[in-house]
Amino acid sequence: MRRFFVWSALAALVGLLIAGGGYWAYWTYYARFQPVTVTRDQEAIQTLLDEAGWISAGGGGSPVYIVGYRDSAAMQRYEREEVPKLKAAGAEVRIILFARPDREGAQQSTAAERATVAELWLTRDWSLYERWTATPTASWTAAGIPAADDNLARSAVVDAGQKFVTDLTGYLRNSGLQPRYPLILWRDQQGYLKACACTDPRSWVFIRDDLDAPDRIDADVPVELGLEPEPQPEGARPLDYPDLPPIPDGETTPETGDDTSPPSASPPAPKRPTTPPPAPRAQRQDDTTFY
Repeated sequence: MRRFFVWSALAALVGLLIAGGGYWAYWTYYARFQPVTVTRDQEAIQTLLDEAGWISAGGGGSPVYIVGYRDSAAMQRYEREEVPKLKAAGAEVRIILFARPDREGAQQSTAAERATVAELWLTRDWSLYERWTATPTASWTAAGIPAADDNLARSAVVDAGQKFVTDLTGYLRNSGLQPRYPLILWRDQQGYLKACACTDPRSWVFIRDDLDAPDRIDADVPVELGLEPEPQPEGARPLDYPDLPPIPDGETTPETGDDTSPPSASPPAPKRPTTPPPAPRAQRQDDTTFY
């Protein structure tokens, strides 16, 4: 009986270890990359997204909101690798940028960044966003853009962007999402609002599945251009080949090739004398004395 209890406890322990290992693998490699379905404060979140100063390159499909800041490497990678796939599925990508507030007295954004964020929220100029992202951060001076630090109206726009992020992340925490950037929100085919803190590329596939976006975009295949036959007038028939007389026996037609010129005749060999010339006779010469 004692042996039975020992083996039962051992089997239960092994089962717990296997179940724990399976749950750990499921969470580590799959579950933690899944998006969160927003079940609370959906109306408030949608109002925030609609009223934010988002920018877009256009498109008439379902909107996909990408929230982040300029120096986020994960956001830049997502825009470079995934946004073309979402556009191929017909989605409209809307980008919402904000300037990070100071943390413990240290600034996390520059004056040029704050000025550009305020300008984007006010004008929604997509060409400005393209110029900004195409320029290295250290080289961007926001030339020609009014400063935001010494302007009450533009400073209020920067503060509104920071408040937008604070309110949005607070609502998403109620649904169990720990915000990280880029923060992506969209609606699936059933209309449910979903959110993803997509810092890891393993989370991107879930967005593509919901929007029916391709996993990759093939390179453009060059189109072969050909010459179409000229249209023939109605009632006209193609011309027949002319009748040629037969070639007589013994005569052959010259072969056509790249070089149709006749072969040149070889030069005649030089004539040689029939008898060799006589050898020169030896003659005696006077001795010459050198002094």
